[in-house]
Amino acid sequence: MISLKSPREIAAMKKSGAIIAGMHLMLRDYIKPGVDTWDIELKCKKYIEDRGGVPLQIGFEGFKYATTISVNNEVAHGLPRKGLKLKDGDLLKVDTVVGLDGAVSDSAWSYAVGNVSPEVKKLMEVAKKSLYLGIDQAVIGNRIGDIGWAIQDYTENQNGYGDVRQYIGHGVGPTMHEDPQVPHYGKPGHGLRLKEGMVITIEPMINLGGWEVETDDTPEDGWTVRTLDGSWSAQYEHMLAITKDGPKILTSQDPEEDAKYL
Repeated sequence: MISLKSPREIAAMKKSGAIIAGMHLMLRDYIKPGVDTWDIELKCKKYIEDRGGVPLQIGFEGFKYATTISVNNEVAHGLPRKGLKLKDGDLLKVDTVVGLDGAVSDSAWSYAVGNVSPEVKKLMEVAKKSLYLGIDQAVIGNRIGDIGWAIQDYTENQNGYGDVRQYIGHGVGPTMHEDPQVPHYGKPGHGLRLKEGMVITIEPMINLGGWEVETDDTPEDGWTVRTLDGSWSAQYEHMLAITKDGPKILTSQDPEEDAKYL
């Protein structure tokens, strides 16, 4: 069942989303070579809780951490690890979900650690642009397939990257994962029609190599998703509302920066 949100609910989700946005802005200055991924976890958790938020990933299906921290060929759901220090040239992804007075928000971002290679820099640029191409299609009357095709055509057909199939965007609220499902691939004009009041995430995961991934199945992990071919991966995610005035980004870090892409 798809929950359509009222303007009041959307405003509450935007307040929740502002916490995540502020956290990501903080990380821009904090992430550098030598930083331990466990310290990133602690810093993000404190940032969320100091602002009255609840890190909702803790306890979700047994997950223990406020953030997922994925490095290089790790696509998503990576675990914060004590002693794993970032190196110059690494590609880092940080994802979290926040609750604030019952309103849920969700956003992930990629970070260049120090000086990344031109190849990785381009991957990040394409992945980020693909997010906004998807958002641009999130208007009343369009279909889910329009979002997916905009992302797939740009990343795979135009740039030759792998567009991950196994993990997709989704509705948000009242819990972190709701209908509808929002794939980052598809056919234009196909799928569920978008309606005013829907709140969804768009979160493309784009690989330098193929789109196939696998999940660690060790007793110590069981969460971390990696590229099957070992290639590096980038991800950007915003949560947005479908409104009569177009898509409204609820996790925006900088509306002026968003406007450059939309």
